[in-house]
Amino acid sequence: MKFDKVYCGKAAEYLKTIIPFEPEIGIILGSGLGPLSSSIEDPIVIPYADIPNFLTSTVSSHAGKMIFGRIAGKHIMCMSGRFHYYEGYNFEQLVLPVRVMKLMGVKTLIVTNAAGGANPSYKPGDVMIIKDHIKLNGASPLRGPNCSEFGPRFFDVSDMYTKSLREMALDLAKTSKLTFHEGVYFYMPGPQFETPAEIRAIQIMGGDSVGMSTVTEALAAAHCSMKLLGFSVISNMAAGVKNEALTTEEVDDVTEAISENFSAYIASVIENIQ
Repeated sequence: MKFDKVYCGKAAEYLKTIIPFEPEIGIILGSGLGPLSSSIEDPIVIPYADIPNFLTSTVSSHAGKMIFGRIAGKHIMCMSGRFHYYEGYNFEQLVLPVRVMKLMGVKTLIVTNAAGGANPSYKPGDVMIIKDHIKLNGASPLRGPNCSEFGPRFFDVSDMYTKSLREMALDLAKTSKLTFHEGVYFYMPGPQFETPAEIRAIQIMGGDSVGMSTVTEALAAAHCSMKLLGFSVISNMAAGVKNEALTTEEVDDVTEAISENFSAYIASVIENIQ
């Protein structure tokens, strides 16, 4: 199936019949970060299941809703729940949400995720601003016939996580109650957590956080020439960093504990996006 302007456009056309404004900023919320959506003013909530040609989230901690509204005076489009390769989707399908955002008018995308801390200097509850990523697993989401209406066949990703946005985010982090880092996100396909041996290899290759999402959305955004800002909430230390078993409960507990401060920080980021 070709996720071109015609296919993605059916979802966008449906949303435009409901939404009375053009969103300028898109947000994709990761595991346990759904509470951020409660900061959206005058929300218009649309279940994914109601959107033509859209995908369906199967992860229990993901709400599966598209939320439109305002944060810090700016019109936003927020996905509360995302889609993953481990759910059974192929990499090519995972470009669809970002392409729908592009057709809705989004120019800047903010992606968040809950990730394991591979860097031993990190601790649960820290936030990592994504400087770059490493993806050595699976195909590119841009594999197959190029959809030139979104971008060129070959495209540059040297500034995929937009430097000017990262600098602004780092500056705002100085006044946050949270601890921030800037680092490299390492993609793993899941759904199992990584082995201690895999984490040691990830550390050697330069990965600071590790997770099962985000990179397909980042690549789709780069193809669409969208500005991009990414955040990993360190929800647990990765396997082998500490001699503890990994659980999804730990992820939810940590993200819930920082949700108020993280939501306030993201609102300040949105306010400062030009």
